[in-house]
Amino acid sequence: MSYEAPWWLPGGNLQTIWAALRSQRYRGAPPVFRRERWTAPDHDFVDVDWLEVMAPTLHTTPERRGAQPLLVVFHGLEGSSASHYAEAFADVARERGWACAVPHFRGCSGEINWAPRAYHSGDFEEIDWILRRFASQHHGPVLAVGISLGGNALMRWAAEMGAEARPIVAGVASVCSPLDLAASGWAIGRGFNRQVYTRMFLRSMVPKALQKLDQHPGLFDRSKLLAARDLHAFDNIFTAPLHGFKDADDYWERASAKPHLHRIAIPALALNALNDPFIPPASLPLAGSVGRHVTLWQPATGGHVGFPSAPFPGHVRAMPEAVSAFLAAQL
Repeated sequence: MSYEAPWWLPGGNLQTIWAALRSQRYRGAPPVFRRERWTAPDHDFVDVDWLEVMAPTLHTTPERRGAQPLLVVFHGLEGSSASHYAEAFADVARERGWACAVPHFRGCSGEINWAPRAYHSGDFEEIDWILRRFASQHHGPVLAVGISLGGNALMRWAAEMGAEARPIVAGVASVCSPLDLAASGWAIGRGFNRQVYTRMFLRSMVPKALQKLDQHPGLFDRSKLLAARDLHAFDNIFTAPLHGFKDADDYWERASAKPHLHRIAIPALALNALNDPFIPPASLPLAGSVGRHVTLWQPATGGHVGFPSAPFPGHVRAMPEAVSAFLAAQL
């Protein structure tokens, strides 16, 4: 596997921002999704968007269902099926003849969830019941890819499950995931990252948290949340206590997938660009620290979930194509 960024997009920030805002996500018609609402074990809900071309075959009789692979795409922080990478993966899946589904983490489908919780980077319990449901209803192999936050949670799940993951998925991949959450939290909270990316995330996350407070008065301190200026402060007030962690530092330590990668017992790919503005290269796992089932791909360029391709204006299919090829090789 190899990747080289276009000459006209130098640097990780340009490769990140251009990919998200200006690049081409698909060939031909845009992917069309059909939404399905699932009831979670705690009686909350999760919205799943199915690639429309393939989804109907999953709801016919078992004898008529296809045995095509199902690609499950777990989105990143504040992402959705409308994110550039989700549409690109759906387009690649469509071209391969695969089914594709994008489950939304709670609060990310356009409607706030009901329970006094949201989602977080180490939410492997959520990943578990979602993947088990996909495996139980799909009559073909299941493959899973997680983007950024979703990839860390997916790798945490694979590590927690060990060999028990094998009947559920044939292979997993993480893309630009903050496998060391403390290092990534430090990186995104400083300089250009703080002024651009942190502000962008907080503009979405803070209003959702306030909606949650309206649902469940007393859940956290409103004034402290409004004073949060970085993700560490936000996680300290909202994410950590709502999901059973002592504070942000405890959350970042316990939720990080990096210390657990040696426990993964199914084929797994961890893809991280070395110029990702969110993830310091020194924080990335080394070959000697992961198990034999884990493949590390760390190209020099690509940015954060960018990987745009030449010629201008560039598309973002190169990364989904490479990741899908890795997953296809596990079938």
